[in-house]
Amino acid sequence: MFVQSARFVHEHRKNPSAELSLHGQERVGATVALSRMNLAVHGLEGDIREANSYYEDLHKSTDSFDFVLANPPFNVNAVDKDRLKDAVGKNRRYPFGLSRTDNANYLWIQLFYSALNDKGRAGFVMANSASDARASEQELRKQIIEARAVDVMVAVGPNMFYTVTLPCTLWFLDRGKRKTPREDKVLFIDARHIYRQIDRAHRDWTEAQIGFLANVVLLYRDEELDFTLGGDEAKAKTSDIFGKKPKYSDVPGLCRAAAPNNSRPTPSGWSSRSTSASARAPSGIKTKFTSSDNTTSRALRSGATISPTVRPKPIASMLESTKTSMATGVAFCRSSIRVAAL
Repeated sequence: MFVQSARFVHEHRKNPSAELSLHGQERVGATVALSRMNLAVHGLEGDIREANSYYEDLHKSTDSFDFVLANPPFNVNAVDKDRLKDAVGKNRRYPFGLSRTDNANYLWIQLFYSALNDKGRAGFVMANSASDARASEQELRKQIIEARAVDVMVAVGPNMFYTVTLPCTLWFLDRGKRKTPREDKVLFIDARHIYRQIDRAHRDWTEAQIGFLANVVLLYRDEELDFTLGGDEAKAKTSDIFGKKPKYSDVPGLCRAAAPNNSRPTPSGWSSRSTSASARAPSGIKTKFTSSDNTTSRALRSGATISPTVRPKPIASMLESTKTSMATGVAFCRSSIRVAAL
């Protein structure tokens, strides 16, 4: 992800060495060395340190970063929560508290949230179970939603990882969406029908598919469209779905912006409990981008119900991931872009 961030900056005609200041933490020393070597090979510098991110914050990251990207390990158990008590509370690393469940998913989510400044954004891969976990994790999820931090949730199809087929979801947080028209909404994107089949067991996204999905989010946020990735194909697909002068609107089977506790009827193809295969892909996407699976979606439930909701099958990150024992992430500061492994 460090390298992909540099490529992103380069493609937008800026100098990554001048724009990026990289900072990271990793539990395993060998992975720290590999990370440093990878940066050096690509002409980048970074402050990557060996530390356990649950217990240590060597870069004093709380409220510091503009962007955080991460691919953390899922469903980790046996974290010593007694060692975390001093880091719990407002303006600390775990601002919403600790779950009673022996599962670290909501520790990671809070670490990513608390690392952001008041306008910061985060994107990370997370286990599906975090989207509808009950009991104390449900209460933590409710607090995050009520903090107006959850901005976009993306469901993607199976077989996007090369070594595992674990189900997961893409979460995108935005602490800067308060006092915007998006403050009380969450955008749900069902991207399970968008993929390129590499072989029987593996799929990925083409640049055009990534560009299309990214521009769905930009339309929703009312931001300038960017076809640097995907070019004319992504632009044509966006125009095909959202019009020659694209403007965001809910598209059955693709995307919907919904508010917590929204009880109004859901449009065809976005039932809060199930999605038919025929309604899943909007016209024009299925033919060129995908073949759809027939899995029935389940509701993503928080303490405050969000609909429409999708419980996806195994999904993958848009980001280039590495196999590490802790999360590999990237965080950016506006003055200089800071990259971190959390």
